[in-house]
Amino acid sequence: MQLIAGEIVEMTPQGPGHATAVRRLQEALGRVFSRGHEVRAQMPLALAHDTMSEPEPDIAVVIGTIDDYRDHHPAMAILVAEVADTTVEFDRTRKAEMYARSHIPEYWILNLADHRLEVLRQPRGNHYEVHLVFGADDSVSPLAAPEARIKVSSLFP
Repeated sequence: MQLIAGEIVEMTPQGPGHATAVRRLQEALGRVFSRGHEVRAQMPLALAHDTMSEPEPDIAVVIGTIDDYRDHHPAMAILVAEVADTTVEFDRTRKAEMYARSHIPEYWILNLADHRLEVLRQPRGNHYEVHLVFGADDSVSPLAAPEARIKVSSLFP
């Protein structure tokens, strides 16, 4: 369960493909953000700009170390990612609006159904100004690590 805009949202159980994709994202982003960041899998974000939401994104890259969040959940992330198989529309709309309102600079949707990575950047109000789509043959660079290259195909189960 997650708190999204003041509503408790029940999440469906993860299938093996979803779980594998979450771990692949965590490993890939962990290699990119190995110093001064923590790559958290399915843990709460206490969003500072949206007190009615405490999502548990599949992946959140936050500044700091594990010990920095011993007494509180992070209030911000430099990148969040959701793995979408049955939740694509929810992730594109309600979650994207929530992350944009909270000024998360980069939001990734790993779309398992269409076998592509959707990257949203430049939050403004309730939406993202930039929406990029990467296919399996492409590589992507996170905004916070533009020198890094992640092969999109390596993220899929």
